[in-house]
Amino acid sequence: MGMTSRFIAALALNALAGAVFAQGYPNKTIRMIVPFAAGGPTDIITRTVGQKLTESWGQPVVIDNRGGGGGNIGSDILAKATPDGYTLAMIIVGHAINASLYSKLPYDPVKDFAPVTLAGAATIVLVAHPSVQAKSVKELIALAKSKPGKINWASPGTGTPHHLAGELFKTRTGIDMVHIPYKGAAPAVVDLLGGQVSLAFVSLPAALPHIKAGKLTALGVSSPQRSAVAPEVPTIAESGLTGYELENWYGVLAPAGTPREIVNKLNGEIVKILQTQDVKERLNSQGFEIRTSTPEQFAAYLKSEIVKWAKIVKDSGAKVD
Repeated sequence: MGMTSRFIAALALNALAGAVFAQGYPNKTIRMIVPFAAGGPTDIITRTVGQKLTESWGQPVVIDNRGGGGGNIGSDILAKATPDGYTLAMIIVGHAINASLYSKLPYDPVKDFAPVTLAGAATIVLVAHPSVQAKSVKELIALAKSKPGKINWASPGTGTPHHLAGELFKTRTGIDMVHIPYKGAAPAVVDLLGGQVSLAFVSLPAALPHIKAGKLTALGVSSPQRSAVAPEVPTIAESGLTGYELENWYGVLAPAGTPREIVNKLNGEIVKILQTQDVKERLNSQGFEIRTSTPEQFAAYLKSEIVKWAKIVKDSGAKVD
């Protein structure tokens, strides 16, 4: 048998082994890493998917919250995990941002991962504690200019899109506010509700219940259009910052080297789950927009987002705290 024939035979054998392996998958517990604290938007969408995966496959899906480092800690754990389909992570757009925000990462944001599917997107909302004497973006800018360096604002962590949203807001308006990073949206919102911080840039699902209850004042959303679940909140762009547009997306990754058949099986099941009526309604009502893709589409999208956010990082003047 010639070298070419042996190579083709080896490829065929590998493909067959992968197909057999995929047929028996999953036969044990799956771990889904959330690179942020429990209770935040990333946690919500992951637990929704995890619960449905458990129901459809009959194997437990354990959620593992690993907050910190703007998502880097969770991503690094995934990058070093065994590529067998039993360790996954729900990442956010911060995975693409960190490629340019951090000078050195312990992993390669593209080469060390196998994209599974996009899962959804959510606008970022600028919210204020009711004690803040500003009920609009315009009033906040005036207030901040009268008190340079005196107003603080929270984000779910350094390097997150919410952090970039705040830095870009500061750059575009010329105001001076102090950034307080947290290890997720949930603890940031808790401190905002308690008045420990004055403002926060968080994904809409994290703040929506408190906005509806009148416990927080929504000043503006970062998306180009108003949110369908909070249409009364103006966009930051229409509030005077033309062209201001940022969005947070969510997606599922596996470690690089995960068998193609396993990635395809995960993609098919997760996409099916996200497209079911009850899941769509549940997540839509909380401020999520469902978005799914093929693994190839997600891989291409991730690469394009790394390029796009490199410019936003530069324009925002954001630094790793």
